[in-house]
Amino acid sequence: MSEKGTISKFIENYYLHFNAAALVDAAKAYEMQLNNGSKMLISLAGAMSTAEIGKIFAEVIRQDKVHIISCTGANLEEDIMNLVAHSHYKRLPNYRDLTPEDEWELLLKGLNRVTDTCIPEDEAFRRLQKHIFAIWKKAEDEGERYFPHEFMYKLLLSGVLEEYYEIDVKNSWMYAAAEANLPIVVPGWEDSTMGNIFASYVLKGDLKASTMKSGIEYMTFLADWYSDNSENGIGFFQIGGGIAGDFPICVVPMLYQDMERTETPFWSYFCQISDSTTSYGSYSGAVPNEKITWGKLGIDTPKFIIESDATIVAPLIFAYLLNM
Repeated sequence: MSEKGTISKFIENYYLHFNAAALVDAAKAYEMQLNNGSKMLISLAGAMSTAEIGKIFAEVIRQDKVHIISCTGANLEEDIMNLVAHSHYKRLPNYRDLTPEDEWELLLKGLNRVTDTCIPEDEAFRRLQKHIFAIWKKAEDEGERYFPHEFMYKLLLSGVLEEYYEIDVKNSWMYAAAEANLPIVVPGWEDSTMGNIFASYVLKGDLKASTMKSGIEYMTFLADWYSDNSENGIGFFQIGGGIAGDFPICVVPMLYQDMERTETPFWSYFCQISDSTTSYGSYSGAVPNEKITWGKLGIDTPKFIIESDATIVAPLIFAYLLNM
């Protein structure tokens, strides 16, 4: 095993109790899964791409420490938006003080706010729109259909965006994923800017809805991938909650309950970074043991929950995996 670096040694020495200890335990168990030959799924919810998780997550992909990703449509596209429009983003550290009038002014300037960061509409959304539409249209004209992430891979690998790059491409997790042709599932992709734009073309009659493969097709793809890769176990590392995590985790009970493939193994590891609270009835805040009752995790599955901010926790765990 490679020597651990300064960051890894720091958290081992000082992260000793409560959520800090859970972080270290989860990171070590993740590493053990990889050492035992297990695959790992990482789910990305929230605005992790806009939080620039790509600066470290891209290296996790390159070093083969994740084997499939489930993410929201927003995370799929916002990493690419940051790649091509980074200098046009605006940070608002005083976002808590904004009035409705301040927010309206941001709208008029084409700045769509995500907490303390504004995404520039013209340089991000519209810059991608003309190029991705051409790829969608070409596929349709040739009678081809693809998943949302496959269209994004085509966009990145075509080279048409290179003139717009504003950050080092090695800091784009989507570019790293495209180069590796990493499997991705994007449940609820329609709930994203590019999803909305695609729907607008369908409404105008410029594209057919069937050109984009559906969520059901994502689930059937995931079912086949899980079945083909579970010989040594597949772990589940969930960043945030929501559909990015809820969608893929249920492939296991679907396989052995609905498909009656009784040999299907449970997820071999589970960790969630979450600030959601169980008492509100939120599935995102449910403790891992609740997932046993749904046939997703086994009694002996290593289970971790880190109740903290994913923008703080995830980079530290990734740094540990990368021996930083």
